[in-house]
Amino acid sequence: MGHFLTTVVVVVALLPIWVLAVEASKLREEKTTKSLRFGGDGQFKILQVADMHYADGKMTPCEDVLPSQVAGCSDLNTTAFVKRMIQAEKPDFIVFTGDNIYGFDATDAAKSMDAAFAPAIASNIPWAAVLGNHDQESDLSREGVMKHIVGYKSTLAQVNPSDQDVIDGFGNYNLEVGGVQGTGFENKSVLNLYFLDSGDYSTVPSIPGYGWIKPSQQFWFQQTSANLKKAYMKKPQAQKTSAPGLAYFHIPLPEFASFDSSNSTGVRQEGISSASVNSGFFTTLVEAGDVKAVFTGHDHVNDFCGKLTGINLCYAGGFGYHAYGKAGWDRRARVVAATLEKTSTGGWGAVKSIKTWKRLDDQHLSTINSEVLWTKSSAGVRRKKHIGGP
Repeated sequence: MGHFLTTVVVVVALLPIWVLAVEASKLREEKTTKSLRFGGDGQFKILQVADMHYADGKMTPCEDVLPSQVAGCSDLNTTAFVKRMIQAEKPDFIVFTGDNIYGFDATDAAKSMDAAFAPAIASNIPWAAVLGNHDQESDLSREGVMKHIVGYKSTLAQVNPSDQDVIDGFGNYNLEVGGVQGTGFENKSVLNLYFLDSGDYSTVPSIPGYGWIKPSQQFWFQQTSANLKKAYMKKPQAQKTSAPGLAYFHIPLPEFASFDSSNSTGVRQEGISSASVNSGFFTTLVEAGDVKAVFTGHDHVNDFCGKLTGINLCYAGGFGYHAYGKAGWDRRARVVAATLEKTSTGGWGAVKSIKTWKRLDDQHLSTINSEVLWTKSSAGVRRKKHIGGP
């Protein structure tokens, strides 16, 4: 009888652990089965939400809005804007690029995140997130915030790559977007998405300012990019070069300072708040050759895109109503759409073009600054030398 009671006690004691293990297993299974893929229309659309700065919901006031907008304006306006964008654009994927919550004003980080990501979770659209410099300023560390995010339904975010023992930051991972089902590209990643933790603030006493993407992260990116290129160039449907890639992180690279109104689309209304040192990640991107565009947030009243050495560097523009902004300058979101080429047999092939536009949170949800970022035909085309001519 004593042995039986001991067994019962042990089983009961272990039950909560077993339940948690089952739930974690279900979550892992859901994430592995919920892969990203181009649809039958040959398009894949991404909604970028930058700098929500969510805090305590309806108790949190709006910043930098017109006097007529102040009354009743709160985090709930940010929530409403996310819902509007999802309904209008019907994206295939949503990316939150940091400062998702504003830690200083968030009483409970977990509850703030629950509310901030609620529209994405309710939509059942796959989504991902990276950290900014304010997410950890409440009651959770950067690691704690990222671990909380990866526990949500429908998210494909990861704390860090499972195959990397040592990597700086939290929220470095990549996602593959497969070709259309039933085509020769269904088992290939035709669009590669990279997510990196650009840090918060410098931890080196002699270097002031914001954080940066460290050598360990760049090494991971180089390895991942090279492996994806090898896979893309193998049969079936062996390709001659890498699939195009897009990179998402919070703090802009120093190279964003290369642009003004003469060589970019959109506006630059404040300084480029990058790290005070250049860690060389832009050079790493150029060398890898697959990333066609980088998308960041951080500087809320900048929303421009400019191309440097074949790579588009793009701001999303400020989204959140508790984030600083400019009164009368609408909150906004960036959308990116990749389109596949038609094959000779009428099916869908590799990515043909990548375009972008922004939507404003005005009465009409206006579309502005639509532009093509990259086309397959313009990449690496060499003109044949005319034989016998000069």
